[in-house]
Amino acid sequence: MMQKISYFAFIIVITCLIGCSASRKTFDPQHKYTQKQLQQDYGVFRSVLEESHPSLYWFTTKDSMDYYFDDGFRRISDSMTELQFRNILSYVVSKVHCGHTAVKYSKQYGRYLDTARIKMFPLSFKVWSDSLAVTANINRKDSILKFGTLVTAIDGYSVRQLTDTFMNYISGDGNSINGRYQSLSNSGAFGSLYRNVLGLKDQITVTYLDSTGIEKTVDVPVFDPAAKKKDSLEKIVKAGGQAPKPPKEVPQVRLSLSSRYVQIDTTLSSAYMTVHTFGRGNKLRSFFRKSFRELQRRNIQHLVVDVRTNGGGDAGISTLLTRYLADKKFKLADSLYAVRRSSRYHKYISWQPFYWSLMQFVTHKKKDGLYHFGYFERHYFRPKKRHHFNGDIYLVTGGNSFSATTLFVKVLQGQHNVKVIGEETGGGAYGNSAWMIPDVTLPNTKVRFRLPKFRLVMDKNLVKEGRGILPDIQVSPTRETIRRGIDPKKAVIRGMIMHKIGVAQQ
Repeated sequence: MMQKISYFAFIIVITCLIGCSASRKTFDPQHKYTQKQLQQDYGVFRSVLEESHPSLYWFTTKDSMDYYFDDGFRRISDSMTELQFRNILSYVVSKVHCGHTAVKYSKQYGRYLDTARIKMFPLSFKVWSDSLAVTANINRKDSILKFGTLVTAIDGYSVRQLTDTFMNYISGDGNSINGRYQSLSNSGAFGSLYRNVLGLKDQITVTYLDSTGIEKTVDVPVFDPAAKKKDSLEKIVKAGGQAPKPPKEVPQVRLSLSSRYVQIDTTLSSAYMTVHTFGRGNKLRSFFRKSFRELQRRNIQHLVVDVRTNGGGDAGISTLLTRYLADKKFKLADSLYAVRRSSRYHKYISWQPFYWSLMQFVTHKKKDGLYHFGYFERHYFRPKKRHHFNGDIYLVTGGNSFSATTLFVKVLQGQHNVKVIGEETGGGAYGNSAWMIPDVTLPNTKVRFRLPKFRLVMDKNLVKEGRGILPDIQVSPTRETIRRGIDPKKAVIRGMIMHKIGVAQQ
């Protein structure tokens, strides 16, 4: 009897494996959807945004937004692949100027990208409007395009042409251009846009400046992981060896430590706290409690909080950190509201019944016809009494400082003992659209996009320019600091602390 059960279990397992393997093989990234299917999906896309997005016309007028919607529809002139259709949606979404609204691949396409050995653009850059500095090169044996090399053109496209083109496919808050340049600078982002928008050949032609400043050109092969793996396996077989085992999972404790840490320098009575995320699951609450207790025990007088890579997360966690540093009570928002609770397109919106139920409890419809989240509009948070830090505070910001991180920086900027140092934040200084962000899945292509439900205005007295938070002291990387591996923000802050305590710099 046991043998029969084992036999049947074996057949079931094999059948499942074959079925799973077949389902993966049946996905074709080059499959084209009909014009009618794409137009139907586009209609849902536009209708959902017009019905439920709280800030569709915040930074783009309705006339202009209608033009972009119509233009996107006109581009569906024939059948298209998912990638081609997604490019159109990304182009339109970028005109909303909302960093929390972005287009995502279908789940099936995402799974394909996770396992497919597709050719990759070999370079990463620090991106400015008209220049690119190499920050990574997959071709490790390349002795020409080294770290810090300045690139002026790729495949005949000038840097300005490339950045102007790619900006049309990047979501960002308001008019914070630095946030978009930083998005292009993030690992793999430039290459992905190059492949998706311009296409990728077997090699690219790169124009660069050599060490003497003379412009030269070199042809660079793209990275082909399929070919690399084949070559590696052939070498192993010829040597009579075995294929290497996959690495073990990184322990969770190491992951959490990489998201936040603090370094103390008793000689300068200073501490450097890095917080890469305000996301849950990183034991940040206990980290803050232990860190500030230790700072108080050691009588530390200068604290650097580096949030330049912090894309946000839980506003409750960012508010907790604010309470350890703020010298007076504060609010997160002057207004926080949604335009709707329900939707005619609820079947396409993930968790819509849950969000509808939650909004029944936390929002109230006011005379303006909007559903206000009154708690945050009224509530003042008070500074922590226990282990509160009262010394000098230096906040390090950059283009990746976004969402809840912007709330954190905005509350503290202007406080007598706080200086914001670095670059303009990617998150808007005036406010953002976020809080509840379900995915919307289009019926035919299954392409998804994020739909923020609430608009938050941090300070209604500010002029709505659409910029990020501007630093008190602007410090940006240069080609030279990149080439030499220098962190200019850290260097400036260290100099400020040494000057304040009367220590001569070496």
